[in-house]
Amino acid sequence: MPTVIFEALDNSDPVHIDAPDGGAIADLCDENDAPVPFSCRSANCGTCRIHVLEGAELLLDAEDEELDVLDVFAVAPPAQRLACQAKMRAGAGTVRIRAVGDDE
Repeated sequence: MPTVIFEALDNSDPVHIDAPDGGAIADLCDENDAPVPFSCRSANCGTCRIHVLEGAELLLDAEDEELDVLDVFAVAPPAQRLACQAKMRAGAGTVRIRAVGDDE
């Protein structure tokens, strides 16, 4: 089972979560109050962008829709992903992520 470590922008303690194989990052955020903002329903797509600091190989490949949104921000996997789209691969390991800040 992979572990996801959510690092906060304010340098508060990171949130460590054991993720079920194949789990979606968005579900982990919702269930564990992880420090990743979501404004999808407010027509503000891209607010859930995350930096993948470690373990990008443990995430499933980005699909076309995610790639299209990331292209608007001139970024691409594996460095950045959308938390609403990223899903875990099966297997052990650690994924360390941090939300993209407003000034980035």
